[in-house]
Order: sequence, then C-alpha cells, then structure tokens
Amino acid sequence: MSLIGDGLDKAVQKAFTRPTPKSAGAQMRYLVKQLGSTRAVARMLRVSQRTVERYVKDQIKKPRPDLAGRLDREVKARWQPQIRAKAKAKAASTDGIIIDTRARLGYTAPIGSTDQDRIRHLTVALPPVHAARLFDAQEQGASDTRLQEIAAEALKEVYFQDGGRRAGSLDEVRFTDIEHLEFDL
Repeated sequence: MSLIGDGLDKAVQKAFTRPTPKSAGAQMRYLVKQLGSTRAVARMLRVSQRTVERYVKDQIKKPRPDLAGRLDREVKARWQPQIRAKAKAKAASTDGIIIDTRARLGYTAPIGSTDQDRIRHLTVALPPVHAARLFDAQEQGASDTRLQEIAAEALKEVYFQDGGRRAGSLDEVRFTDIEHLEFDL
C-alpha cells in the first residue's frame, strides 16, 4: 500500500478493543468466516484451496513469511469494522488526528522570504476537517502522492499559517523525503 495509508491504518488499529487472531489457523478460520468460503480466501491469498483447508484444520501451523504477511494484513483490514468506523468518524468529526513526522518540508512564498526546504520533526494536531479529508481520500483509493498532498495542505494551514494568523502569502508546502511518519487518533 502506501506510507501514509499504512500510517492511517495503524492509527485506527490502535482503537481495536480485542486483539486480532495470532495463529495462522485462527486467522484462516476468521477469513473463511468473513468471505464465506475457502475458495474465496485461497483466491485472495494466492494459494490453493487445499492449503487454506489444511490451515483451517490446523494441519499446517506455520506459513511462509510472504503468506504470513498477506494473512496478517488481510485479517487486520477486516477486523472489527464497526470499531474502525467509529474511530474514523470520531476523528473526522470531533477529535482530529495527530501527525508525527520527520521529513523535508519547505514552501513556495514571495521573493525575499526564506523558503528553503529543510528536514523538520513535527508533531502537529490536525483538526477534524483534515482527518476527514485524509480518511475519505484513503477510502476512495487515493494514491500515496495524493495523500501526501492532503497532508502537506493540512500542515500548511495548521503549522505554517497557524489557522490564518501568520504567513498568509504561502502558496504551496512541499512535504518530501519522509523519514518517519506516524498518526495517532
């Protein structure tokens, strides 16, 4: 997926009230229950239907590393959908989202200002409007570049312009070379 999309998913996963299934058999049984058949799970995970059946019956216990990663990712993507939806709705309506990043940030401004890009470490609370934009774009399948642009616009408004109290003449914020990125609800 993408750096920002994965970061948003991890932030939402912190809201889970129960841990996800840990063993491969339990994860396979959960996916079979969600998708309705072993054939659908096999197609999604790109393995044979018989392999899925053997995991469900605990005849195989330890998956290959690539299969374990796909299995874990698919289970987390479907785990507690109501909790996930409530966490997103709360962030998008009342709480907002916190972004913690270490990246190269710069901006385009009128001649005479210091608009040099530089590595900055920021921890900024973004208002609900920006959280809603990020989650909506992610749900619509936006690319990592588009999510990065939305995050840059949010940082421009909240960090650089302080909600309209300063730097009103900034045109565009560049948010590149991301070394670290983490979201929290």
